[in-house]
Amino acid sequence: MIAAPRQALLSTEISAVTHRSQCLAVIKNIVHAFGLSHGTIFVAPTPADVHAAPLVLESTLPIEFIQEYDRHQMVRHCPMITKFASSIRPHTWNLMASSHESDELEWLPMTRDLMLRFGLIVGIFFVFNAQDHRKYYMRFEGDRPPVSRSELNELNMIAMELFDRYNSLLRAEMSTINALSARELEVVRWTAQGKTSVEIGGILTLSDHTINAYMTTAMKKLDCVNRTQLVAKAIRLKLIQ
Repeated sequence: MIAAPRQALLSTEISAVTHRSQCLAVIKNIVHAFGLSHGTIFVAPTPADVHAAPLVLESTLPIEFIQEYDRHQMVRHCPMITKFASSIRPHTWNLMASSHESDELEWLPMTRDLMLRFGLIVGIFFVFNAQDHRKYYMRFEGDRPPVSRSELNELNMIAMELFDRYNSLLRAEMSTINALSARELEVVRWTAQGKTSVEIGGILTLSDHTINAYMTTAMKKLDCVNRTQLVAKAIRLKLIQ
C-alpha cells in the first residue's frame, strides 16, 4: 500500500472513533496495513508491577502469550521498558538482527524464545506522556522485514494520532466514572453477582423501583443500553472485580 493513501485512510478511521472500544479494530487495521501481527496500548509499569495483564488497555496479542509472559514476571526485565522509557522517540527491535543493525536490547532468553514462538520478530515501541502525568506505551510487532525509515515516520504519526484519540476518550470515560455515585457502584456490583433488583433492594433496604432508578442512571453515565453491557463495561473499566 502506498504510504500517503494508507496514512490518510487510517487517519480518517481514527478520527471516526467515538468509543474507546472501537480502537481495537483500528489497531488491527494498522498492523494489517504495515504487514505486522499485533498491537498493544498499555500503561507504563512501575517498579512495583510484576504482571503486565493489569496494565494492558487494548491488545491483539493472544491471551496465551500474556499469561506466559506474566507467569515468569517478564515485565520486570523488559529491555524496551528499562532502556527506552525516558525517551520520546520511537524505537525498533529485530530479534534476528545483529547489535549494530538494531537498537541494542538485552533480552532474557525466555523472553526472546517466547517472542519467537509467537512470531514477534520485528517491532516498534512508542512512549507517550499524557496530560494526567501518566506514561503510556504502544507497540506494534510481527514477523516481517525490518520497517524502513519512511515507514517508521509514517507509523509514528499514526500512533500519535491514535493515542491522542484514545487518551481523549479515556479521560472522558474516567470523568464519567468519577460521576458515578457510591450507591450506583454498589448496585452495579450486586448486579454483577447475579442479583435481581428485588434482591438488591432487600440487601440495601431500598425498593426495587429505587434500585432500577440507580441502574438506569448508571447505564446512562456509562453509555450502556442494558444491564449486561453495564456490568461488562464496569468490569473492563475496573470499577468492579
